Amino acid sequence: QVQLVESGGGLVQAGGSLRLSCAASGRTFSSYAMGWFRQAPGKQRELVATIRSYGSINYGDSVKGRFTISRDNAKNTVYLEMNSLKPEDTAVYYCAAYLTNQPMGLPKYWGQGTQVTVSS
Repeated sequence: QVQLVESGGGLVQAGGSLRLSCAASGRTFSSYAMGWFRQAPGKQRELVATIRSYGSINYGDSVKGRFTISRDNAKNTVYLEMNSLKPEDTAVYYCAAYLTNQPMGLPKYWGQGTQVTVSS
């Protein structure tokens, strides 16, 4: 089992920045890939970014060049740095953990989500 707790969401103006954090516990953090997903009202959950244990990052097309995912294996934490935020980035953001170090398919474990609201 993996427990995930997100923090760092909030309200920000368009063009601003936010940093999300996700603390993991329950398994050896460096043994599995991590990801961030988001879900806006009335829309399907979409991939934001994934990161394997020691690099190898993938981003969703809508956030490339603006968002940065990173992880600190010593702190069991994954981060999402969000810059140049747009109103369409408004969503609930979910931290997720895969069962292995291969970020394929859907993650096995999910956090409770944190709201990000970008005002125009």
